[in-house]
Amino acid sequence: MDDKMLMEGLLVSTKAAADLYLHGTIEASNQNIKNAFEQALTQTLQMQTQIHQKMSEKGWYPMTTVEQQKIQQVAQKFQAKA
Repeated sequence: MDDKMLMEGLLVSTKAAADLYLHGTIEASNQNIKNAFEQALTQTLQMQTQIHQKMSEKGWYPMTTVEQQKIQQVAQKFQAKA
């Protein structure tokens, strides 16, 4: 297993953990539990950001730039539905 595959696995795992913590936060039955899930979610999102940044630096997570016009078209589409 090379470094890229390892980082991809970490990224997928942190995304899955964030999803679970988000649902735990939403469904928490009391404030203490909600706070614990929120803290875990925040830490997991920070880890995910760091992993993504490292992968981007190495060219392992390429991003495509989108024209401003396309962004505005999508925004207008969703604003019209609101």
